[in-house]
Amino acid sequence: MKSIDLSRQAFEILLKMQKNEATEALIYKYLSKKEKQPKNKEILKQMGIDEASHATIWKSYTETSVRPKLSRILWIKMICALLGYTFTLKMLQKGEDLAQNEYRLLEAEVPEAVEIGAQEHEHEAFLMTLLDEERLKYVGAMVLGLNDALVELTGAIAGITFALASTKLVALSGIVTGISATLSMAASNYLAQKADGNPKALKSSVYTGIAYIVTVALMVLPYLLFPDSMYKEAFAVMIATVLLIILVFNFYISVAKDQPFFKNFIRMAVISISVAAISFVIALVAKKLLGIETL
Repeated sequence: MKSIDLSRQAFEILLKMQKNEATEALIYKYLSKKEKQPKNKEILKQMGIDEASHATIWKSYTETSVRPKLSRILWIKMICALLGYTFTLKMLQKGEDLAQNEYRLLEAEVPEAVEIGAQEHEHEAFLMTLLDEERLKYVGAMVLGLNDALVELTGAIAGITFALASTKLVALSGIVTGISATLSMAASNYLAQKADGNPKALKSSVYTGIAYIVTVALMVLPYLLFPDSMYKEAFAVMIATVLLIILVFNFYISVAKDQPFFKNFIRMAVISISVAAISFVIALVAKKLLGIETL
């Protein structure tokens, strides 16, 4: 079939698909070169070959040469460096799911396009089940550190913010509490994993500790940036930071582990904010009973 035989809509869809396939072929090629595990390297390399093959098929219809989207490649490289290739590939796959409707529009003019698109989706989904990314094995450890930091520190900081009425004092308390809790949580996770016979107990505890201390740092940061008297504003930013952390983390888990986003986000947010509210009330009551006055 020649490009002149295609409707304008079909031609544009095919051209878009061709450009996407050419772009993703380079992305998979890049990922395969970066990967050190032989099995994963071969899978990623094969996915790149498949994408290049599909781009060639679409070119036979459009009879047009296209250039890959360099900006998209750079963006994907950055995402991959930060969040890992499993997250990156599943994010790309979700984008292809959204494009299935466009494939169906081609059915009247290019019947095999729908079949090729379905085969491609199934093949990529199968290949992705074979991938084995180390960081995903420790999601449970990261959830443990993140959850504990959010619940414990949100409550602690909320409790002392209005009792101390000083961003510097709250920051100091948060840092000391956060570091102590990080070491305690990492050690507890190590002992628990060791008791369960996990040969990688140390690595699991490291993931827990990293998740905990990063969360602590982000929560304390507003108190370090705001003037001493602006503790209310710092507290508001801290709560917003907590919600943002929960949002980002649950988005990552929903994509990388195929878990429901909204349900997990609401659960974590409600728990963290509820603990903060309870701690805030306790702090005010204790402050009044003890007769503590702040400037």
